[in-house]
Amino acid sequence: MGPMSKKSKKHHKAGTSSGSEVTMSSPGADAGGQPAAEPKMKKKEYERQMRRLQGDLDSAGKGGTIRRITERTSPRVFKHIALPTPTEREKSQMYVQRYIAHFPAAGEVVIFDRSWYNRAGVEPVMGYCTREQSERFIEQVPAVEKAMVDNGIILIKYWLNVSVEEQTRRLESRIEDPRKVWKLSPTDLKSYSRHYDYCRARDAMFAATDTGWAPWFVVDNDDKLRGRLNIISHLLGQIPYTPLPAQDVTMPKEPSARGYLEPDLPLHHIPTPF
Repeated sequence: MGPMSKKSKKHHKAGTSSGSEVTMSSPGADAGGQPAAEPKMKKKEYERQMRRLQGDLDSAGKGGTIRRITERTSPRVFKHIALPTPTEREKSQMYVQRYIAHFPAAGEVVIFDRSWYNRAGVEPVMGYCTREQSERFIEQVPAVEKAMVDNGIILIKYWLNVSVEEQTRRLESRIEDPRKVWKLSPTDLKSYSRHYDYCRARDAMFAATDTGWAPWFVVDNDDKLRGRLNIISHLLGQIPYTPLPAQDVTMPKEPSARGYLEPDLPLHHIPTPF
């Protein structure tokens, strides 16, 4: 994972992705073509359903961490970047070039869900690039990051460490849970069998790119809740900022109808089982 922010009052960090999908349907309709009314759920059943739908839907670690960092922030300030597979044109560019367009301006925070370090990890391990390409990247990237830092960007790089045992549990959970199985990709399953190849690539990456101006920070993430809290706490400690004074907000007067009457229109309302 890798985050970045331009020096200002607030700033930066990096990670992965996750989500959930809920399908809703109404089994019947009334004589007027409207969905048949269903009785509202009792409170206990409602709370049980909400716990089921809001359960821990992420297994990767990075995605859940990014979501927790950004869920109460402004998307105009905190930007989550997860780039797709490079195009043929982008493949002909300097490797970090397509990331540069997403670098932050002053006061912005950019969180890369994976970053240019794909070239040092997943790509050589999975055969998506040659050994020579990966070695050239590792040799050149410290100078690129030095230029970033010298130009006022606060660059923070996180590596989330997960044990083989915990990785096994999370993958099995994805396979067995229909809410999570959509996250599994062929790369995920192949990567699992190449765990120690990733360890070797990580070790070489650390040795070459853990610099004084852009060090790596390792997070023990078997316990995702503790890992997220530790990352957020550490991130806040890396970014200089001045607490803003509390705003004196006064509730405005309640709006006046001024003669407005809501018309009796044949609107279509959704069912209200909750």
